[in-house]
Amino acid sequence: MRKFVIMGVQGSGKGTQSELLCTDLDMVHISVGDLFRWHVQNHTKLGAQVRRIMNAGELVGDDMVESIVRERLDQHDWNWGFVIDGFPRNGRQAEFFMESYDIDGVIHLELPEDEVRRRVLSRRLCPNCGMDYNLIADRPKVEGRCDICGHELTTRADDTPEALEGRLRDYNEKTRPVLELFGRKEFVHDIDARPQADQVQAKIREVLGLPAYRPAG
Repeated sequence: MRKFVIMGVQGSGKGTQSELLCTDLDMVHISVGDLFRWHVQNHTKLGAQVRRIMNAGELVGDDMVESIVRERLDQHDWNWGFVIDGFPRNGRQAEFFMESYDIDGVIHLELPEDEVRRRVLSRRLCPNCGMDYNLIADRPKVEGRCDICGHELTTRADDTPEALEGRLRDYNEKTRPVLELFGRKEFVHDIDARPQADQVQAKIREVLGLPAYRPAG
């Protein structure tokens, strides 16, 4: 069983790299952001709280994050392991996680802040079916319209320059110290997230000693 944490500032490709790792290694990708978005889209009580927090460009509180992570991991559908994305974000969450689960490695995707801004502010979302697009590398066939359902694309409420600056500040102040904590107790692998996704994935596999990545086709 393999258990990995993937970390990196917003826009560094955590979701993409997690999916590539999990697809052919039979692991489960656990995205904390996706869990919260599910609650928002399904109008749960938790979703209403999360929507207010995200619209303000703030991070969800520790108790709420730990609760949803524990609930998800308690499902035990990850027989071959998991890659968790978006957690932990601060020292308290890291301590909780390390006390509860033995992890095999931390993947840290490094990305300069100017590239973070370029990527994040180019993202678009279909509010109807949930498809993600990026105007840099994954443009819709019809400008401003979802390829799947034809709905008009929007910018996420938390993908504004002001909200992004707040998240960058939070990341530098709260999350980077987590890497130091993991560095003392686990193996942290720093990966340059600027190359193409396939190249980044190949490097991740190499440093973790996993089967080599072979792109489809």
